[in-house]
Amino acid sequence: MSADSHCHLNDPAFKDDRDEVIARARGAGVCLMLNVGYDLATTRVAIDLARANPDMFASVGVHPHNAKDVDGEVIEKMRFAAAAPEVVAIGETGLDYYRDRSPREAQQKAFRAHLALAREVCKPVVIHCRNAMEDCLEILRDEGVEQTGAVMHCFAGTPDDARACLAMNMYISFAGNITYPKAAGLRESLSVVPGHRLLVETDSPYLAPRKKRGKRNEPSLISHVIGQAATTRGVTYEDMERISVSNFKTLFKVGDPGAGEVAYMIRNSLYLNVTRSCDNECYFCARFHSDTVQGHNLRIERDPTTEEMIEAVGDPTRYDEVVFCGYGEPTLRLDRVKEVARAVKAMGGHTRLNTNGHGSVIAGRDITPELVGLVDEVSVSLNAPDADTYNAICNPKSPGAYEGLIEFIKATRRRGLKVTATAVAIEGKVDIEACRRLAENELGVYFRVRDYNLVG
Repeated sequence: MSADSHCHLNDPAFKDDRDEVIARARGAGVCLMLNVGYDLATTRVAIDLARANPDMFASVGVHPHNAKDVDGEVIEKMRFAAAAPEVVAIGETGLDYYRDRSPREAQQKAFRAHLALAREVCKPVVIHCRNAMEDCLEILRDEGVEQTGAVMHCFAGTPDDARACLAMNMYISFAGNITYPKAAGLRESLSVVPGHRLLVETDSPYLAPRKKRGKRNEPSLISHVIGQAATTRGVTYEDMERISVSNFKTLFKVGDPGAGEVAYMIRNSLYLNVTRSCDNECYFCARFHSDTVQGHNLRIERDPTTEEMIEAVGDPTRYDEVVFCGYGEPTLRLDRVKEVARAVKAMGGHTRLNTNGHGSVIAGRDITPELVGLVDEVSVSLNAPDADTYNAICNPKSPGAYEGLIEFIKATRRRGLKVTATAVAIEGKVDIEACRRLAENELGVYFRVRDYNLVG
């Protein structure tokens, strides 16, 4: 199942076969659609469609092309429409300096008016930005867009533009143009957006994907966008579908996010959410920014039992590996990890432990002998080439944590386990090459760089 975060079935292009288009979307597994208003007339149609179709929602807005028509009366009509329960967002609004169909001053004034309305009604904003990124970002900062939340729809900026949007806690949505052969730069931007801030869209009837280019676009063709996004990000099609639905629900506050998951699959690896607790407070950790990783809700209400984890695994040979991970530090529950690993190994599964390397410090003993025969691989979050940097970015609660993780890496290697040290690339904070030299030359283990704010 997938979600189209921005379409225009309210557009006259669909007036003759709208029902057939909706049926094709559902047949293609599209379970959520946002019909985006771009003037008062299409706003009314979007609301009517949402009332008639429980899988559809509406937004209220006036496109920047028509910004010159936005006055107090228009805003008052938008305010009235926004009160409808089917309306989950304000927009689309923003700036379009490519066509300049309205004076730029009028566009900026209308944009600010939309943002003010969004704050008033407490709904996120759907933003259109074309050839106007600098002014758009400045206005968003001025107007405090993080108060309401927003999505930069049909993103067409650079990776740095994406990071600027993310710094304001915005979502970023990608459309069919990511499938175009000359869109390498756009795909690079797609790759830097964390899973919990990513949306996909068709922008139908516009911007058909490459294989349908020149034809009318429609929500059923979201599959082309999802497929390209999955390929670009190195995840499965199913991963991207799940991300699209989870983030749609979160941003627009619709549907049930579901309970926290004990076991969650990314690509063909099964991850076990061992514990909610951690003895680090790394400021870059995903658990401080979102309930989800790659569309999975990891905010469990309690730590799972051994039996629950084993049941969640089922047949481990279905997966490439079973990974002890989650939103906490697995070695805080070492006995449970060993019990589950023993069961997985008995059934022929492959196991990996993702850890901050504090297990021996936590236990007050060298735990590495206990991992032999139960854990095939260990991934350790090194994160810094020295204790001072580590303490500054990870804020460990266990005394001697950094020294302990270095010794843990050495000990696991001596035990014959495959060990990979990882570090998060944080510009100005972490010297990645120094981490690499420490891991490969001094500790003699594999090394992997993790992109900041990307998990899974």
